[in-house]
Amino acid sequence: MKMIVRMTWIWALSAVAAFGQTTVVTHAELQAVTEEGKSAWEEIFPFTIRGVILNDPGEMLPLEFNPEATGPSTGGQYQMFIQAVAAGDRGGTALYMAQRSFLSGQNYDEAGWLSEMQRVRFDENGRRFRKGDLVEVTARKALFYNGKRNINEAHRIDPNNNFDVALVKPNVGLPQAEAITLADLKTADDEAIFDATRETGGEHWQGMRVRLDGIRLTDTNGWGKAAWGERICWAADDTGRSLLLRMPLTDLGEPPATTTVFSATGILNQEGSSTAGYELFVQEIGPVLDIGRGSGGGVAVSFSSDYAGYVVQYSDGGPGNWQDLDVTPRMTIVVEDTGDATNRVYWLIRKDE
Repeated sequence: MKMIVRMTWIWALSAVAAFGQTTVVTHAELQAVTEEGKSAWEEIFPFTIRGVILNDPGEMLPLEFNPEATGPSTGGQYQMFIQAVAAGDRGGTALYMAQRSFLSGQNYDEAGWLSEMQRVRFDENGRRFRKGDLVEVTARKALFYNGKRNINEAHRIDPNNNFDVALVKPNVGLPQAEAITLADLKTADDEAIFDATRETGGEHWQGMRVRLDGIRLTDTNGWGKAAWGERICWAADDTGRSLLLRMPLTDLGEPPATTTVFSATGILNQEGSSTAGYELFVQEIGPVLDIGRGSGGGVAVSFSSDYAGYVVQYSDGGPGNWQDLDVTPRMTIVVEDTGDATNRVYWLIRKDE
């Protein structure tokens, strides 16, 4: 069975932050674009924005400091998406920082990078942020790049450029993935649908959790690769529409056969173009893992009973430390948060039965 989480949010943001007065900004405001696909947001800093965390940063990019990195985007990197929850708001926003910058003299040393990762990955009580947490971000910089605004440090290590992440409420649950098909993103000629009003096309779902239905893999070239630029597979539907799938660093098991019609759940991202370049960052193939709040305040994890061969796993540490939560978990599983599991994270993986 599937657990459904329904909660009502009271939108009340603090107007004072450590760096002074802040303005509350919605995702819709921050990501607004012109007819040319350029940013339409009038910059004002600092600002605060709220959202539910959609991904563990380590799913997307390698977090670890790399002492041998020599160029930008070759060392440790952090990217986390948050999705709107407030009534009347829509969309999602990425938070990003990198060990090595495009700018000379703006690279973190190992101690500095570790300090930054501690600051943005854990709350003030040492609890690691995880998917399904409601957070508030205080941003002092936000750059527009290839169709979307990213909250970042403007590629500088100046503490005045920091963004801060504060826990509002843990384990509120991932937003329900909105079901879409390639016809929602592409024309019959396989061109990206760009709508500056953000009512249709890729803009309508940019930065949000979606489930892309009715697709087949046309290649598996990026399956299991490590580098961001190499983690690319392509999918298509029966009409000839296609989309780039950006694969995660997590293990999704063996790829579906090219003859298999399947669904992929993840974050609709925009890369490489202001009016096109939409792609799906894949987090799950097949069933959808729901992570919500149990009646006793703990974590409730579940997924559809329509799929066999999948197991919920948890980790209290880094990669390679995943353990089965239940070998037959096609039900709702409630896990109470205790002092021994405050940093526990969950995922769904296919296993042979």
